[in-house]
Amino acid sequence: MKIYKDKSDEQLISLYVDGTNEAFDELLERHKDHVYMYIYHSVKNEDLADDIFQDTFVKVITTIKQGRYVENGHFAAWITRIAHNLIIDYYRLSRAENVQSTDDEEINILNRKELSERTIEDNMVTDQIHSDVRRLIKELPVSQRDVLVMRYYKNMSFKEIADTLNVSINTALGRMRYAILNLRRIASENNIILTV
Repeated sequence: MKIYKDKSDEQLISLYVDGTNEAFDELLERHKDHVYMYIYHSVKNEDLADDIFQDTFVKVITTIKQGRYVENGHFAAWITRIAHNLIIDYYRLSRAENVQSTDDEEINILNRKELSERTIEDNMVTDQIHSDVRRLIKELPVSQRDVLVMRYYKNMSFKEIADTLNVSINTALGRMRYAILNLRRIASENNIILTV
């Protein structure tokens, strides 16, 4: 919207905190190209860049909504730092998952569950978890359920979800966040464990 184009980043953040979602849409529009290109040039992979970009804005939304953003006039630098930290986290996690020392006699790197065939028990547990997740998803409000299904079952980006539902990316991100929070709450209230 034109009325937000002349506002500073800090003014837009204040408006967003006060409940004006369009202000965040303007922030996103203003900074998305720079942030995305920074991520893409760092990871050199479009799918990974999309995921980190979306995670960056989820973290931005969460931090602002929790009142943890400190206004210092450097919003662009702050959001780039969040993206940078998420890139580092991704590579640290990848390295940790892929590195295993063969020097340690206590560890047999070939004797790992993921390298063996699944047992009947594994299949039963996995089937039960999938059944529980489907049941929990049905309890979500329709708007949250739609975003979650599009993201995790149809593998759509938040931009594609926003376009499909005719909402802003900010709204799609918010619905996803609430869907995940509600799934955790419902699972906890019903003592459902969703891990093997």
